[in-house]
Amino acid sequence: MAPLKTIAPIVVVAAIIGPIQNVAGWAIAGALWPGYDPLTLTISDLAAPESPVRWLMTAFFILGSTLTLIAAVFARTLALPGRIVLLIAALCSFGLTIFPTPLNGVSDTHRIFAIAFFAASASWQLFAMRFRKDAPWILRPWAILVASLVQATFAITFLVIWANPESTNIGLWERLVSFEQALYLSAVVLVCAQIQRRQATGTVTESAPVGVSASTQ
Repeated sequence: MAPLKTIAPIVVVAAIIGPIQNVAGWAIAGALWPGYDPLTLTISDLAAPESPVRWLMTAFFILGSTLTLIAAVFARTLALPGRIVLLIAALCSFGLTIFPTPLNGVSDTHRIFAIAFFAASASWQLFAMRFRKDAPWILRPWAILVASLVQATFAITFLVIWANPESTNIGLWERLVSFEQALYLSAVVLVCAQIQRRQATGTVTESAPVGVSASTQ
């Protein structure tokens, strides 16, 4: 059996940047828009055509989309179907950026891309699962199923709130879901990279979790 492909260094860099830019984007853009309420208004509102910080938020959207694209292409430890779903998420993220939603009214195109993006971001790990004994523990079925339960809980809760026009905390839940999804992808990449680095130095067995050396197996 051929060894698993490794996580490219550029993905590690992207994984470190990902959660940071996720929060920095809406935090900085929101702070520069007087009167903007992050609890009730969505992140997409910051990139609306009428928004005074449209181009700043759009730049962060493009950065986040690019980081996801990097993971899809170069996180080669993940099973190929999972990387394809990440690619779909990245393309949908670009799509919702290209087709912003107005502050008054809705953009059906933006909504379609946004729903597809959240769905792909919440489910990619199910397709990235590895059944091999030499796979990092975070890609093994039990870890993926636990993570998927958490992902689904966040995503479904947000979609229910988003669909309710009387919701007063849609902005809060969107931020929680967005950050959780970015953080999880980064965690998977960094854990895989750490395990592979320890395997390369002979300090951990192929299937050992992070922090467990070969001598304890």
